[in-house]
Amino acid sequence: MEVIDLISITTFCTHYNVPTTFINQLEDYELIEIVVSEQDQYIKVTQINEVEKMMRLHYDLNINLEGLDAVYNLLKRVETLQSEITSLNNKLRLYED
Repeated sequence: MEVIDLISITTFCTHYNVPTTFINQLEDYELIEIVVSEQDQYIKVTQINEVEKMMRLHYDLNINLEGLDAVYNLLKRVETLQSEITSLNNKLRLYED
């Protein structure tokens, strides 16, 4: 994977003013994936929106990491179910026409 698709955890944490331990804890709970390249730690650019959501839940709503894990997994499940409903509705329209 090219470094262009990654952002340094140090840079990310400096920009958002969060401790690097928070990002490491998110990886411990398997909520994000940290990529190690040349002894630096990175997160994928595609994960930034998800990390921002988790930061808001944790810091703005004071949800601990265990609760964050539960909430995040439930939100992912809701997104999956919504996608499935959309797909089924599209298939149903084919039979209705």
